[in-house]
Amino acid sequence: MKSNSSTLIKLLVLGCLSVVCVAEDFDFFYFVQQWPGSYCDTKKSCCYPTTGKPAADFGIHGLWPNYKDGSYPSNCDPSNPFDQSEISDLRSSMQKEWPTLACPSGSGIEFWTHEWEKHGTCSESVIDQHGYFAAALNLKKKLSLLQALESAGIQPNGDSYSLGNIKDAVKSATGFTPFIECNVDESGNSQLYQVYFCVDTSGSDLIECPVFPHGKCGSQIEFPSF
Repeated sequence: MKSNSSTLIKLLVLGCLSVVCVAEDFDFFYFVQQWPGSYCDTKKSCCYPTTGKPAADFGIHGLWPNYKDGSYPSNCDPSNPFDQSEISDLRSSMQKEWPTLACPSGSGIEFWTHEWEKHGTCSESVIDQHGYFAAALNLKKKLSLLQALESAGIQPNGDSYSLGNIKDAVKSATGFTPFIECNVDESGNSQLYQVYFCVDTSGSDLIECPVFPHGKCGSQIEFPSF
């Protein structure tokens, strides 16, 4: 009997290691978009992708599984690497909506590989590789961030705007409170860099954020052109 119990426990542990424990559970996603003008207007600068200069619009940075305590899982399944063939029908949309601005210039493959392997694998119990990238593209379409800001008179023209007005404009248009991340330009001025929304574990529905990332902006921030 003891031997059978021991064997059962071993089987359960092995089963956990091979199936259940590969993709960690998580509480929600951060969906993060970045303003290319702010990415490029830094001391580090940027490089346009090999497909050419992206449109002057927010680009996707990532869809990141998170925990309610503010921590997050990462690199959850080395046995499930990024596979270009899985997203072949999404590739043109991803080049447009999820462009890389890192140097040296690239096609986006390296960027998307990083996002899938670091973050996407931690949600594979819920959505597969194709579903992960499709979910991010659908969220971007649903949010229309630049339109929300421009409709409130907040234009990417290098002027400074109140952080409160930016948040209010986005919340008014989307119905959800965003988190705004800033970076600094070459002169040290705070500028609008990334906008975070929270999404349920299905990757499809926006929710109010259970926790915001760390970091803060000044009360007045620039919105640079691109």
